Amino acid sequence: MIYLIMGVSGSGKTTLGELLASRLGCRFDDADTFHSQANKDKMAKGIALTDEDRWPWLDAIHDAMQQAQAEGTTRVFACSALKKVYRDRLLSGLEGVRLLFLKGSPELLAERIGSRRGHFFDPKLLQSQLDTLEAPDHLEAQVLDVRKSPEQLVDEVLASGHGA
Repeated sequence: MIYLIMGVSGSGKTTLGELLASRLGCRFDDADTFHSQANKDKMAKGIALTDEDRWPWLDAIHDAMQQAQAEGTTRVFACSALKKVYRDRLLSGLEGVRLLFLKGSPELLAERIGSRRGHFFDPKLLQSQLDTLEAPDHLEAQVLDVRKSPEQLVDEVLASGHGA
């Protein structure tokens, strides 16, 4: 089973991904590790990425998901996947991927981003991400409320009947 956790910066993708992977006893991969240094440098300067910047990044994540699926391993990935076209590219040719959408208010997300230290994402980019977000509905993804604790969210995911 492949899990893909999506949402804007500050929604808790990494925290949830690490906890879910720990509970499942599998590997976790954060999409940030797939970014080129040029992309990281752009975001650190408060410059939003273009789709041209994103395509190689999304393809690298897709390839890792495809490899995990081919190996038959359970694996958790976290990626913003803000637009439907990005999710389509990530999920192309893959079956049975569980998409988990972390949803929260702009105020809560801004507060979380403001309290982070040592992350390359410039907090000024949050509004750009919110403007770009094409939120999936409950038919495309399991929608999770980020006001709940990470432990509660993992329990929700595992209790939804689609666990590994």
